[in-house]
Amino acid sequence: MGAIGVVFGDIGTSPLYALRESVLAASDGGPLLRASVIGVLSLVLWTLILVVTCKYVLILLRADNNGEGGTLTLVALAQRVLGKKRGGIVLLGMLGAALFYGDAIISPAMSVLSAVEGVRLATPALDDYVVPITIVILIGLFMSQRFGTARVAALFGPVMIVWFATIGLAGLTHLFDDPAVFAAFNPYFGIRFLYQHPGIATAVLGGVCLAATGAEALYADLGHFGRKPISVAWLWFVFPALALNYLGQGAMLLAHPEAIDNPFYRLVPEWALVPMIGLATLATIVASQAGITGAFSLTRQAIQLGLLPRMEIRFTSAEHAGQIYMPKVNRLLLMGVLVLVVAFQTSSALSHAYGISVFGAMLMDGLLAILVIWKGWRWGLAGALALLAPFVVIDMAFLGANMGKLVSGGWVPVVLAVFLVVVMSTWRKGTEILFAKTRKTDVPLTDLIGMLKTSPPHRVPGMAVFLTSDPQTSPSALLHNLKHNKVLHEKNVILTITTDDTPRVSDNERVTLEPIADNFWQVGMRFGYMESPNVPKGLSILRKLGFKFDIMSTSFFLSRRSIRPAAKSGMPKWQDHLFISLARNASDATDFFQIPTGRVVEVGTQVTV
Repeated sequence: MGAIGVVFGDIGTSPLYALRESVLAASDGGPLLRASVIGVLSLVLWTLILVVTCKYVLILLRADNNGEGGTLTLVALAQRVLGKKRGGIVLLGMLGAALFYGDAIISPAMSVLSAVEGVRLATPALDDYVVPITIVILIGLFMSQRFGTARVAALFGPVMIVWFATIGLAGLTHLFDDPAVFAAFNPYFGIRFLYQHPGIATAVLGGVCLAATGAEALYADLGHFGRKPISVAWLWFVFPALALNYLGQGAMLLAHPEAIDNPFYRLVPEWALVPMIGLATLATIVASQAGITGAFSLTRQAIQLGLLPRMEIRFTSAEHAGQIYMPKVNRLLLMGVLVLVVAFQTSSALSHAYGISVFGAMLMDGLLAILVIWKGWRWGLAGALALLAPFVVIDMAFLGANMGKLVSGGWVPVVLAVFLVVVMSTWRKGTEILFAKTRKTDVPLTDLIGMLKTSPPHRVPGMAVFLTSDPQTSPSALLHNLKHNKVLHEKNVILTITTDDTPRVSDNERVTLEPIADNFWQVGMRFGYMESPNVPKGLSILRKLGFKFDIMSTSFFLSRRSIRPAAKSGMPKWQDHLFISLARNASDATDFFQIPTGRVVEVGTQVTV
């Protein structure tokens, strides 16, 4: 139970301010207060019930790919049943992933800001230090990522258990300040409130949506914890704690309207204010940590699916393959978070940028899930729409409500998402063009082997492994080695590495071996999109297939391409330069495939795109 609490960290921190923002928008503390509190509470509770409980916990957690979840998992599942060439599926996945990155940047900034803002109640003199304190906490959080989550994982679970237990108890102590608050369980009051106050409906929905932030993390973390533990923890612990806290805030506001300035911290007595601020800060750090590691995992999946260039991946735990650290992603996230904190200054201002990224990602999940349930589960189109169309409508309503905040901050995730989609589509299209161009000049492997039989070159001892993306053509590194060095090794392996649409591949299915001529073998190596390729470990499986070799006398030949823009390209000139820049900054293939650096020979070639 302890570790599961980490999954719900983002749901239990900054969303607690949804009630404050919504009620402030809906009422000035006058006659509308009672209807506002009950109506908004009804919307908050039913958002948790419908979006988090029904959509994610009861439905999407079942749409797993060998136990893994997340937006790109839905892309892999949809591609499997509809075909890999469906560009619309990839576009939805890119949009969902791009919006998730927006959430990963906005969430730490807003969560830590909202927690630190509590010092204003304890000591108003510290008001000017909220932003500096937030910056120090965030820098410390991101700098600690290099040490991995393994060392602090034991702290995460207990912190979140104490957090949810505390906020539930705080709400319980005020639950009967005004029993009328229990009417919020009736959805009629929420619908009536929106109907009677259409002028503020958009502002209210824009605040209420914060109650469901982090719900997509439930699905993304499916592979780490499993469906049953997440479901049990949500239904029997986290949701009751949140419901008690929201109801307690509402009952207190009905009895004491003056508490509307900060209903969450007003729940606790004055002596408990400072400890509550400290606990809230710890909880937001945990929530931010979950978002950061989620961005690492998403980036690795995107790389494996060919949506982003290779990046350095460091493993921080020997026991858990999912605990990784990506220095470049970490630096970019930190830069984005600090810019947002300095630019927006307060959590309420930053909340304007939050809803679009959250519900935009949720909408993409819903649309992809319809395809998976329709074709993968074979429910038929009518069944899939009947199940998920209501949730898609809810997502669209919340997204539409937040679109009104474009000018005041909502433009941030939109601009970021557009930029990331352009980057992903450019990398995907550029690699396709590059592959097509190089294939035109490649020599078929069978033709090359035939020429080598006719005019055999000098042989040298040992084994050579040539990496190539197309097993039917001769690797350029092999051609250049023959052309310039005029030698051939005793054993030659043509190695092709592919990424499956499953999260992981068992060792029994990892490697295929096929002899194609004397001293030539074709080896196929498969990895799941949640795995990081490890060529030496993959080659060690060959011994079980009867293939004998000495890794210490094996040389790995890789082709390093120098890319130049072509006079006539399949992309605009600016996109050519963007692709070339991405390629130059891609992680070295030696590191990415975890090949021993002392055994690598790189052959340079120049190509145009």
